[in-house]
Amino acid sequence: MEPSNDLEIFLVATPGLETPLHAEAVEKGFAGAIILPGGVSCRGNWSEVWRANLCLRGANKVLVRIGNFPAVHLAQLDKRARKFPWSDFLRSDVPVKIEVTSRKSRIYHAGAARQRVERAISETLGAPISSDAAVRVLLRIEKDICTFSIDTSGEPLHKRGHKPAVAKAPMRETMAAMFLRECGFDGTDPVLDPMCGSGTFIIEAAEIAAGIYPGRSRQFAFEDLHRFDAQAWDEMRQHEGQQDTAPQFYGSDRNAGAIDAATTNADRAGVAASTRFQCRSISDIKPPAGPAGIVITNPPYGARIGDEKRLRSLYGSFGKVLMTRFSGWRVGIVTSNQSLARATRLPFLPNGPVVDHGGTKVRLYKTNPLP
Repeated sequence: MEPSNDLEIFLVATPGLETPLHAEAVEKGFAGAIILPGGVSCRGNWSEVWRANLCLRGANKVLVRIGNFPAVHLAQLDKRARKFPWSDFLRSDVPVKIEVTSRKSRIYHAGAARQRVERAISETLGAPISSDAAVRVLLRIEKDICTFSIDTSGEPLHKRGHKPAVAKAPMRETMAAMFLRECGFDGTDPVLDPMCGSGTFIIEAAEIAAGIYPGRSRQFAFEDLHRFDAQAWDEMRQHEGQQDTAPQFYGSDRNAGAIDAATTNADRAGVAASTRFQCRSISDIKPPAGPAGIVITNPPYGARIGDEKRLRSLYGSFGKVLMTRFSGWRVGIVTSNQSLARATRLPFLPNGPVVDHGGTKVRLYKTNPLP
């Protein structure tokens, strides 16, 4: 068993965005951060678990590994699960959900394993078992080693808690933050998204610049764990950056409904003063006054047959507008279609990794400053 002041903390990444999440974890001072399949592992106490949920923009979940043991059959799992120190982590009055996966193990029936663990927890700790509980205990059985983790986040972390309005095909906040990082955004550049939808790229950029925590508006599953200290948590949430009021984050979209949604979302997120949203088409975009920055967008990819020709012309005119008017600006385009990206005729750098965007495989195509 690991002492509670040196937990293994696992930050779940969007597949393909492990590297920028690792860079963020290192920058934010998480100890021993290394990339593993599926995310980033680091170490720390419970306070670091809270901080990871509160301040990391690229993690989808924060899991804590709470212990492991070998087991080759269900009776052994049952016996060891009953001896496990559940009361160090869980509360007897808070419902728990158990999820089990098994690979290359003699205990291959995940449902039977789950029942044994549920019974062990309910009979030794007294905690109720519920399929819709906010607190999830995860058991991974791999090569006959049973590893227990707790999902300390609850709802996925892209649900920031202050964004009511969503446009269609939204970019997840966690992904937007990591794509901004991949484009070299550090909070000081102006950012423009000319197909902004509900404003995710622009709002994330404004929050990063202001130094405000992505998790400030929501609740987390760790608030229902045994070691939670409400006073220490309140103090941690107080230390936030200050907002710069000059607008330097700009979104536009030809859809007036999207602009309304983005404006509402920016207001709810507390970044209305540093963002500006306007209804305009691609052909009408111009660089704002001031230094060059980053144009980043997630344009339509076209899932239906017949879209490609229309979209090729959209991407083509977008590329032309950028090359004519946006000298010195860097560009990032997130799309699933390489031929559409090429239709912009922009001088893209070598391809980045494939990223899983809700089942669609996308890539970030980015440039150096345009000539």
